[in-house]
Amino acid sequence: MPPVVTPGRAGTTPSARLPWCGGTRRHEQLARGAPTTGTTRGARLGLPGSGRGSLAPTARRLAALVVDWTVCLLISAAFFPADRSAFVLSQGNPTATLAVFALENVLLVGTVGYTLGHRLLGLRVRRVAPTPPGAEPLPDDGHAPGLVPGLVRGLLLCLVIPAVVWDADGRGLHDRLAGTAIVRR
Repeated sequence: MPPVVTPGRAGTTPSARLPWCGGTRRHEQLARGAPTTGTTRGARLGLPGSGRGSLAPTARRLAALVVDWTVCLLISAAFFPADRSAFVLSQGNPTATLAVFALENVLLVGTVGYTLGHRLLGLRVRRVAPTPPGAEPLPDDGHAPGLVPGLVRGLLLCLVIPAVVWDADGRGLHDRLAGTAIVRR
């Protein structure tokens, strides 16, 4: 029987077409007839596919980001005004806004496991790690990730690019490098 060849760009190997996080894409698994159990978002991390403890939906994470950024704009406008004649959300110093945002993320995520936006939208940040098949996932003890993962996550989040590069589970590169994930509370 001839080997199965998946279609792709000329001159690329099958491994070159895989997502940056490793593994195969779901549609490639279906095309090969491979079993798809455990392919829900977060299954590799030992997280449930839905409900409490599952990976947070993108829309809810973005809404939490908007809440956090708006609060940081207001704090910046109140304590670090740059242009008092501008609209209230534009009055603060942009660098101060980013610094307040970074401080909020590092301190709140590192100590309590969520920012103001996460809390309002029913989300929290927890430690996770990919688990091989048959191994036990990291237990969810409900504790905050800690200051070091909070610092890594917060600083990478401020760089923006790591936050918009996602793996197959929907985690941003900042969460992946910090060993965290945003889950439903």
